[in-house]
Amino acid sequence: MTDDTPSPTPPTRDPLAFFASGRGGALAVALSVVALGLAVVPYATGGSFGDRVRAYLIANPEVLDEAVQARQQGEEAKRVETINAAVAANAALLAPDPRDPAVGPADAKVTVIEFFDYRCPGCKAVSEDYLALIRAHPDVRFVFKEWPILDRGDDTTSDYAARAALAAHAQGRYLAVHQALMAEPALDRGAVDRILTENGVDLTRARAVIGSPETDDLIADVSAAGQTLGLVGTPTFLINGRTTATINPVEVSAAIEAAKRS
Repeated sequence: MTDDTPSPTPPTRDPLAFFASGRGGALAVALSVVALGLAVVPYATGGSFGDRVRAYLIANPEVLDEAVQARQQGEEAKRVETINAAVAANAALLAPDPRDPAVGPADAKVTVIEFFDYRCPGCKAVSEDYLALIRAHPDVRFVFKEWPILDRGDDTTSDYAARAALAAHAQGRYLAVHQALMAEPALDRGAVDRILTENGVDLTRARAVIGSPETDDLIADVSAAGQTLGLVGTPTFLINGRTTATINPVEVSAAIEAAKRS
């Protein structure tokens, strides 16, 4: 997870770097634990305290990995618990909203909601697998929450892409545009417009939706919901009001199956 959080919204959740910001703290805790353990080792073993710590770590490097993993798992469990509690206290924020693009039956037993940004590396990494989940679960409702949080300064590409996708939705071409935006490695306004055109979206009509007060309101409402629920970044998946511990599509699929059985 990055630390350069835009105000007032949080940063993306990159699957390769999601826990990077906490790694230093975890390593410090691990070293402290090792040091505490070695403090009781008889000095008859020889060498200085620092030498014994170093020798122990070289001989047992898995100790640091285990400590880091335990710290990460604890933090992730706390994140999940916090979000689920916020969802339970603010259930109306995830109530069906006809303005949101969605796929699947409206009366489905299971509803999957994704908060995402088109420039989020994690979102892009799982987008194809997520589309496969949609195809594999035709009885599940999949809701798309456009949450552009990666803009900085004058760069408003994420916001523009979200608005363009909503404009495509108004013309019945949302899913194709959504996937094309996810697949584009370097989004800018030109690329967004090209994707709209390539997928049969009328640009004149689209621009009216992109700049409309209704689109302003929807983007603002999704942002407010994300903040109120304490979401820490994108992508975030919620299945029947409960967030997943990871963005791994295999685990998301398992959570969907569990929700079907409940």
